Amino acid sequence: MSATDRFLEYVAFDTGSRSDIDKYPSTQGQRDLLDHLRDQLVKMGVPDVRQDKEYGCVYASLPSNCLERTIPAIGFIAHVDTSEAMSGRDIKPRIIEDYDGGDIVLNEDLGIVTKISDFPEMADMKGKSVIVTDGTTLLGSDDKSGVTEIMETVKYFMEHPEEKHGTICIAFTAEEETGRGVDHFDIQGFGAHYAYTVDGGRLGDLSGETFNAASATLTAHGRSVHPGEGYGRLINALQLLMDLHAKLPEKERPEHTKDRQGFFHLTDMSGDVESAKAEYIIRDHDEELFEKKKAIFKAAVDEINKQYGYEVLSLELKDQYYNMKSRLDPHPNVMEKAISAMRKCGTEPAVTPIRGGTDGSRLSFMGLPCPNICTGGGNFHGKHEYLCIDEMMTTIEILKQLIREWAV
Repeated sequence: MSATDRFLEYVAFDTGSRSDIDKYPSTQGQRDLLDHLRDQLVKMGVPDVRQDKEYGCVYASLPSNCLERTIPAIGFIAHVDTSEAMSGRDIKPRIIEDYDGGDIVLNEDLGIVTKISDFPEMADMKGKSVIVTDGTTLLGSDDKSGVTEIMETVKYFMEHPEEKHGTICIAFTAEEETGRGVDHFDIQGFGAHYAYTVDGGRLGDLSGETFNAASATLTAHGRSVHPGEGYGRLINALQLLMDLHAKLPEKERPEHTKDRQGFFHLTDMSGDVESAKAEYIIRDHDEELFEKKKAIFKAAVDEINKQYGYEVLSLELKDQYYNMKSRLDPHPNVMEKAISAMRKCGTEPAVTPIRGGTDGSRLSFMGLPCPNICTGGGNFHGKHEYLCIDEMMTTIEILKQLIREWAV
């Protein structure tokens, strides 16, 4: 089975996760793929394969074959679930060989086109082979490309026992897209000293820094009165939420921010005059600015409550994860070896902060330093998602070389 065939096999599993279901994994498709990966590892002859019976996470390791010295155990982690932002059911992938670097018609009947004007980075893949969707689903490159690359790396070292390496630990998890990916991660059983989530984007992407992240749930308590008699009586819960939103800095929304700039992002709003709810996420790479953003949010709520003289807005503010940079800085070799591996594979690293988070964020704070490495995919979570086959193959070589770097 080629790496491409393996990837296509994995995307056939509908593994969309559900944030509204309090279960791990939240969908059967995730469990089905995890079971399948377990079986493939066993068939491959990997000596130590186990699966968490309750949560489904799959762990495996190849013991060190370098007995003359001690080498740190290195781990690779990928998640099987796909975003609930778009359906991952009945994906119809299409391979474009020798891509011409222009617009890609995904679905002629529906008029769905990946335009270079919207996604100019696609032009960089001219002459390469690219896997795209039919415009009605996402592709699942996030993160089945990472799963594929890890499996191919394991397969290589199983077939080449002459290559010296330390213990190679791998794990496949669920629920990363819902933020619960490592809720039940067995760090001690995983056995790695350092690890890498293979969950990035374009070839060369390497991230040792993420956002600090919080979620905010606002509940507005209105008073419904017939609008004809509403003077001085009616309190519109939906209007309360709009008033709150207007108090947040307009230029600190995702559509106005980039690079290291944080934001407030309204993700959902529902309700009626009597009662309404809004969901926000708050993000910033800088810890001080992160705390300031949370304070701005709280102050806006307090101001509206003070205006009415009682709590018309209830706020539930929760930290979700933190910038892993503080946990990686004491271990510079983790990033340095990844940079070296990329360069030896002819790829110049693009070390940038992630404008998001990965399971590696929480794992780093759980005691397992864990930066994020590229997969060769892009435009995640939507119909324009793709995987560049050439970049996937280079990423596999980078993972192999990374293992060699630690064995030097």
